[in-house]
Amino acid sequence: MLDVFKTKFAAAGFTELSPIQTAVAEPLAAGQSVLGLAPTGSGKTLAFTWPMLEALRVGEGTQALILAPSQELAMQTTNVVREWGQLIDAKVLAITGGANVKRQMEKLKKHPEVIVGTPGRITNLIADGKIKLGHLKMMIVDEADELLTDETLDQIREILDATFAETLQLGFFSATETKILDELPRWFGQHVEKIDVRAIDQTQGVVRHRTMQVGNRHRVDLLKRISRVDHMRALVFFNKMRELQHVALELRHQHVSYVALTSNQRQVEREKALRLFRQGKVGLLLTTDLAARGLDVPELPAVINYQLPKDVTTYIHRSGRTGRMGADGLVLTFGDDHDVRDFKKLMATTDYEIKPGYLVDYHIVDTKPDKVVPPLTFDHPETAGNAANGRHRVVSAGHPDEVKRVETSRKRPAAATPKKKKGHNKHSKKKGMRKKNRDRFSNQ
Repeated sequence: MLDVFKTKFAAAGFTELSPIQTAVAEPLAAGQSVLGLAPTGSGKTLAFTWPMLEALRVGEGTQALILAPSQELAMQTTNVVREWGQLIDAKVLAITGGANVKRQMEKLKKHPEVIVGTPGRITNLIADGKIKLGHLKMMIVDEADELLTDETLDQIREILDATFAETLQLGFFSATETKILDELPRWFGQHVEKIDVRAIDQTQGVVRHRTMQVGNRHRVDLLKRISRVDHMRALVFFNKMRELQHVALELRHQHVSYVALTSNQRQVEREKALRLFRQGKVGLLLTTDLAARGLDVPELPAVINYQLPKDVTTYIHRSGRTGRMGADGLVLTFGDDHDVRDFKKLMATTDYEIKPGYLVDYHIVDTKPDKVVPPLTFDHPETAGNAANGRHRVVSAGHPDEVKRVETSRKRPAAATPKKKKGHNKHSKKKGMRKKNRDRFSNQ
């Protein structure tokens, strides 16, 4: 590590490198291509940033390219790399979709040493001749398990074709291992050293993983009540955009503080939502897996799976947003009894300790509640009768969002028989007319 980096590292209060930072430092410095596997929040960004910056020659054009799956992660990475790059006068530029492309093209004329971007925008600007990668020495693929799929895999290979480099150093980083990560030599034509520190990394704090049994109709109400827990800030994950929009509308009607982060928003809207959430001005950030991939929110207390994750990998990435860098965290997964059973089967092969959680007096607890709440005060005469008949509400231990009604031995009085309205029979007039006609004809 460069001396200026060591000074900054010490000034920030750090005393030792994380396992992934230690493990990849020497191979990357030696020019080897690596696959780095480490938990989320374990310092992967700095693990590739330091060796990358040390290899740069300032003023000799774009020499490093970092690819990220989302605009937010690209901007987040840009801020980190720029903070360290300025110590050696290296220019770092973000090139992402959703941003002003003309402004990006103007900044490219300054020949930044490092570009951080999303594959789609990068390939478009390469095709237009605006990005030239003839001097590129290193390419980093962050969140590789997400990027090396379908269309983005093809885009990354197009980018490689534009480098004109016979031996480009590659770095792949991920929190989870997928099949394609075992096939990197086949797809990229060179040996990639696998470095996996997930088993020895202890940088994550204590994270509680809890299920909350709740019916579909009551999830919004439960989310509203959880939002009132002291110091609660939570990323709320959805599988479908339609459900996210529906919940957002319900929360707005109930005056619950929230923001949404979706892939179809303009960049300025996404940046504003993240800023408000990071500053603690709103308690809930509604999002999808794609929009929040790799998102880093310092000291995030909780993650809520409003809808079940589709697989274990998705759960790992969602839950990795909390409990970062030694902080404690909480992951809540909503679902009815059927959903909870399916979820437990899904997670059976993992090391996560999944337990039921309960909301009691605006606290998330592990103890099953069992208490009777005094009768409610009713204003409506019909419901007032229910209270008079000794009906109480009991908070269900298994269903913290639902209220069950329990009858006492006193019987409910029978409802009075409604009086029949006069002249209600629509045929009465016709019957009268027929009798009048019979009398008239019988007298003739």
